[in-house]
Formats: sequence, structure tokens, C-alpha cells
Amino acid sequence: MKSYRKTYLFTFASLLVFAVCAPAIAQQATDVAKQSSDIGSPDQAGGTPAAQSAPVADDNWHVGITPYLWFAGLHGTVGFGGYESGVHASFGDIFSYFNIGFMGTVEARKNRFLLPVDVMWMRLSDNKGLPLSPFPGVTSIKVKVDETILTPKVGYRLLDQQKLKADGTIGIRYFHLGENLSLQPSNLNNSQSANWADVVAGGRITLPVSPKAAIMVLGDAGAGGANLDYQVAGILSYKIKPSIILQGGWRYLDVDYQPSSTFVYDMVTSGVLIGATFNVK
Repeated sequence: MKSYRKTYLFTFASLLVFAVCAPAIAQQATDVAKQSSDIGSPDQAGGTPAAQSAPVADDNWHVGITPYLWFAGLHGTVGFGGYESGVHASFGDIFSYFNIGFMGTVEARKNRFLLPVDVMWMRLSDNKGLPLSPFPGVTSIKVKVDETILTPKVGYRLLDQQKLKADGTIGIRYFHLGENLSLQPSNLNNSQSANWADVVAGGRITLPVSPKAAIMVLGDAGAGGANLDYQVAGILSYKIKPSIILQGGWRYLDVDYQPSSTFVYDMVTSGVLIGATFNVK
């Protein structure tokens, strides 16, 4: 099973990187050919070489701050000390299982270089978790999960055209996870926490569909402390003014962390994502 997961992981990452890089490579080849044909040829509008009419590169830093809310459902398996519980919270149960949280992204950009940082803290709970194996006197398990995820990355804009933008990214995803299982009806509590980090690589593609609207698809995959760690998201954005962009979409995160038989966190978290980007510089 672990071999299968690792094969899936590397296949996913390779396809993602290829999807991001292929348009950029093709576009760069087209640009080189175009520049070669333009050398020494007059510009039709003003009689100057076309190469001289290229816009001046923006050499300033730009910063965007994006607070967001992720209305996440979840399903999977959590456990430790030989006790495991299947957890399932459908999208319709969002407000019952999502207790509290904070989520936001800050991205600094200069020319083609990107420095995105994503932080998320949330508390999730399920009062009706079912034991996956029989335990005498245990009919259900109350599950509480506190999770902090910090994802700093570095990136490079591989393609920066009016109708298509593509970025490649690499970084780490750090997890802090606290679990509390309360066995019912005995109310016996077991608590444990874990910290780990995974190296993740991926990218994102942005497709403007109008002067104000754009579609963005992003994803990454990796491993390290976890056996498997990947996410994908699709986001629609709408610019209401140059400094404010509204966003909405769907995000899917899969993490399989099982360092030993005594600790299990194999969970999928997914749901609607809404937010707003404020360009402060």
C-alpha cells in the first residue's frame, strides 16, 4: 500500500509540473522565434524596431494579503494507542463540525519571483465517531482535532502572458496536530499531538476570462513526515477595484500521516473556499 501511494504521489507531482511547465516552454519557443523575425524589421506603427517597444519591467515588490474562510467537510481515520475512529462530516455538516479557525495567505512578488505563505488553524470535531474495531463497552468516540498548517514557498512565474499565467512553486508544509478521543459511554479520554513537515512542489495556472474575472487552478504534492500529502483547488476571482479581488472556489487536501501503529491521521479535508485579496503595494 505504501509503495502504491508513493507511486501515485510521484505520478501526480510529475503531471502537475508538466502541466505548468509545458505551456511556458512552448510560449518561450514562440517568443524566441518571433524575436528572431523582428530583429532589424521596422515597427509598422512607428518605424522603430519591435524589440524596442517592449514594456519596461516592473522592478518593485508587490504584496497581496488574502484572508479566507474554508468551509471544510472531512472524512478519514484518526487514532492512537490502538484506538481508531472513522470520521465523516459531509459538506452539509459544515457548521456542525467546523468550530473555529483562522486562514490567510500573504504573497510577495517581484518581477517573476514569488514568495507565498499560507497559514491555517482550525478546530474540527465529531461527536459520533464510530470505532473501526470492537472494544468492550465502547459504542462511540468523540473526536476533536486541532490543526495548524503553515506552508511557506518560493516560486517563479514561468509564463506571464495576457491570456495565460503559469507559476511553479516549491516549499514545505508544516503540520501541528492535536487529537482528543473520548470513549463513550465511559468518557475515558486519550490525547496526543504530533508535528511534522513535508516537502511539496507544484504550481498554478491563471486564465483571465475578462478584464475583471479569472479562473485559477493550483495544486501541489509531496511527502516527508507524511506518507502522502497533496492538495488541489479551483478558484474564480473577480476584481471589484485594482486593490481588491473577491475569490471563491473549492479546495481539497489529503494527508496520510501514520508514523507508527500507535498514531493515525489519514484524512481528507475539502469544501468551499471564499476570500478576498487586498493588494497593499
